Amino acid sequence: MSTLFSLAKRTIIITGGGRGVGLTLAHAITEFGGRAACLDIHPMATGDLPANATYSVCDVTNEESVKARFAEIRAESERCGSRVEGVVACAGIQQVTEALEYGVRDWRRMMEVNVLGAFLTAKHGAKILIDGETPGSVVLVASMSGRIANRGLNCSAYNTSKAAVLQMGRSLAQEWGKYGIRVNTLSPGYIRTNMTDTVLYENPDYYKTWMAGAMLGRLGVVDDFKGPAVYLLSDASRWMTGADLLVDGGHVASA
Repeated sequence: MSTLFSLAKRTIIITGGGRGVGLTLAHAITEFGGRAACLDIHPMATGDLPANATYSVCDVTNEESVKARFAEIRAESERCGSRVEGVVACAGIQQVTEALEYGVRDWRRMMEVNVLGAFLTAKHGAKILIDGETPGSVVLVASMSGRIANRGLNCSAYNTSKAAVLQMGRSLAQEWGKYGIRVNTLSPGYIRTNMTDTVLYENPDYYKTWMAGAMLGRLGVVDDFKGPAVYLLSDASRWMTGADLLVDGGHVASA
């Protein structure tokens, strides 16, 4: 293994790490020698955690919850001879609703989880890095939907929230570069997860629309994001900050 991609002796905190992409990224982190500290709102992970990973319940919209869990993870990692050197904000929700029918409560919930949750993850991760005088990497999971309006898919709140995450990444990179903290976003395209499978089950016609822009002839799977995430978290991307890594199978190029 190239040392550029090694995550040995590093702990990476993942919010939204109990299922889907977040849990897959936990496996990727441990495969490259790191420790994964997974946080999610659910009582337990929905899949198998890798051997070198932990799981705790955390509400990313509650700052005290985030602050407390991050402090616990920092202390535990130091006891294990590791240190927190990265965070991944992967917690997110989706809702397909006509804009004219979108309720204020639902809109606010989307912004709280997808935007505020990402910010609190980044903020308290950066505080740990700065306090320990540790250069590190913050990865915010955005979406290609922050760049485009998905054809035939009415999810204005979700798209707006992910556009906000893209701008958040650029803004935080500008602020925290002086501390040696890199901040980048990772933007998936259409991926098969429990969340998207629910959307496809309720709206089977979406599959044809999504496939129309699939340059590689398929939708993404969660394993497609292992390599890009490890790249952003490791020294392989040490000269990269304020950028968005688009992993979408060509959908944006064909939009």
